[in-house]
Amino acid sequence: MEEELRDMKARKAHYDMLHFVADAQQGIPKLCPCGSITKESVDEEDTYDYLPGKRYFICKDFENDGMHFRQPWVMGVQQEVERLKIRVHEHEKLLRECDELKAQVRMLLRRVSDLERVL
Repeated sequence: MEEELRDMKARKAHYDMLHFVADAQQGIPKLCPCGSITKESVDEEDTYDYLPGKRYFICKDFENDGMHFRQPWVMGVQQEVERLKIRVHEHEKLLRECDELKAQVRMLLRRVSDLERVL
């Protein structure tokens, strides 16, 4: 019974790690969950039309066990661009709010100067 429990916990830890790796593959990966750095690589055997291979972000110590990154380059870059577009939209919204606040400050300064003239 104890051996079964240890085996079950080990399997659960393994599946949890697979889940974490799958969730972590967003944008351009910097580090693999194993702690190694990721690099760009070109798979020369995998050709598409006239292109000489498919590009990947891959863990430096990649093993095909599901615990390391091997993410297609296009997907990583596309996700990174989408993330950056969201940040740009947020910054544009902040700039618009700043412009509105500047207009309100100018109006308040005019009112203060008008009130000072009256007094």
